[in-house]
Amino acid sequence: MTVFNHQRYQPAPAVKLQNRQWPDRTLTHAPRWASVDLRDGNQALLDPMSVAQKKRLWALLVKIGLKEIEVGFPSASQPDYDFVRWLIEEDQIPADVTIQVLVQARKELIDRTYQALEGVKSAIVHVYNSTSTVQRERVFNKDRDGITAIAVQGAKWVKQGSEAYPDTEWKFQYSPESFTGTEIDYAVEVCDAVIDVWQPTPERPCIINLPSTVENTTPNIFADQIEYFCNRVSKRDSILVSVHTHNDRGCAVAAAELAVLAGADRVEGTLMGNGERTGNMDIVTMAMNLYSQGVDPQLDLSNPDEMIAVYTECTQMPVHPRHPWVGELVYTAFSGSHQDAIQKCLHRQQPDEHWQVAYLPIDPKDIGRSYEAVIRVNSQSGKGGMSFLLERDYGIRLPRWAQLELAPLVQKVSEAKGKEISSAEIYQLFCDHFVADSDPVQLKSYRIESEEGERISADVIFNGEVRTITGEGDGAISAFAGAWQRATGDSINVVDYSEHALGEGSDAEAITYVQLNAGGERVIGVAFDSDTVSASLNAIISAMNRSSVIREHAA
Repeated sequence: MTVFNHQRYQPAPAVKLQNRQWPDRTLTHAPRWASVDLRDGNQALLDPMSVAQKKRLWALLVKIGLKEIEVGFPSASQPDYDFVRWLIEEDQIPADVTIQVLVQARKELIDRTYQALEGVKSAIVHVYNSTSTVQRERVFNKDRDGITAIAVQGAKWVKQGSEAYPDTEWKFQYSPESFTGTEIDYAVEVCDAVIDVWQPTPERPCIINLPSTVENTTPNIFADQIEYFCNRVSKRDSILVSVHTHNDRGCAVAAAELAVLAGADRVEGTLMGNGERTGNMDIVTMAMNLYSQGVDPQLDLSNPDEMIAVYTECTQMPVHPRHPWVGELVYTAFSGSHQDAIQKCLHRQQPDEHWQVAYLPIDPKDIGRSYEAVIRVNSQSGKGGMSFLLERDYGIRLPRWAQLELAPLVQKVSEAKGKEISSAEIYQLFCDHFVADSDPVQLKSYRIESEEGERISADVIFNGEVRTITGEGDGAISAFAGAWQRATGDSINVVDYSEHALGEGSDAEAITYVQLNAGGERVIGVAFDSDTVSASLNAIISAMNRSSVIREHAA
């Protein structure tokens, strides 16, 4: 039997950082982005991408605006080598884009890496070795000096290898792999040793990439580690501090954001967070987080459906419908209270003001999502969602007293179906329930005379018999109600009334809503007609036909 025993584990040590500054800072600009989709993301796939799939994903990464893209591990994989050669030989690298390749600190691998890069205009050679305590003690059986020697020798081989290709603009990057599992003072020490080999300058900086190869701390501790490192590393003005966060604790984006507050200049990640184990930092999520705060992410994420299509085709991995920002359902509300709030806010939102809509942190239209998917109705929905769909798709603006009567009917049907109910189904329920202007009473014709008030004479069909009724009132509605009461003795009083046009122009149709008190019973009727008066009279008749008073007479 498996024992779930938390005492087998220990918390990661905190960083002794005095006067930390990152908590008081604000993200005001995007970091330098670096995609590792084609290397780290590819290594994490059950079936690695083919060269054809890599080509398609490469085109997408360039299209959305990524300027530094790690394209593979050419010394360790023939498909990666072939892909790098295709990029160079077929002139597929835009002038403002730099490719990056990964290599271990081993001479034969570094030599083959440079062979793969022959002829490239510019490139980042990314060398790494493991530095964490557990790797030193249990994998390599070396002390700090032994691990530093590997890093220094690798840095020298990288520098020497570049000298054979003087026409290329080389940039060097070093990662102390498992940075978060490395004692922070030693992480600074080993990186300083590499920096001493490369001798970067402010004009030609190197990149020091600090990976949480396994995320084992809360984001605030990672931020402390980054601030500590930035404050103590040598030649800080000549290096770009980069972070590469993984998502083992589900905090990769948060850790990257806090790392930028703590001094990091650059962030590596992948689209949709693809990567080993629980994945890498999701560039889409972090970039959209910035966008939602009024910060330009320096990436074009306006077509997420294209991104998702290419991503799923190339990686064979689905995108969760609740994925932050771009999932299918992230702008969809089923909850009744949420729907009501969204509907009211959308009505009040002005084009020239900052976006202020409850439950929608950005305007879905910014990333190609229409309002059609914002509110959908199921058994959890209320009157707000139902009303939103009727107005959006049919122009019907239900008065509140009609909403209260229709909503339980919609909920009942949705519960019976056990799934979402469409706007067409809601519209049919609305018509079937409220529009009853032909049986047992039907308006055949009417005539109105206006003097001090209004006098109406109407021909109505009741139980197959044509009857003429007459009455007076302040308007056509009250006159007709009075005429009916005068002719039949039935007590008919108008409690509420609402009307509006459906559409615009001369062909617009009117819709009228009437709530009657018929013999002590509250009842609602609705009618459509191109003539407003006809719509009003037919709405009264719909309400009458739905009342028990009229139904009893008809029986």
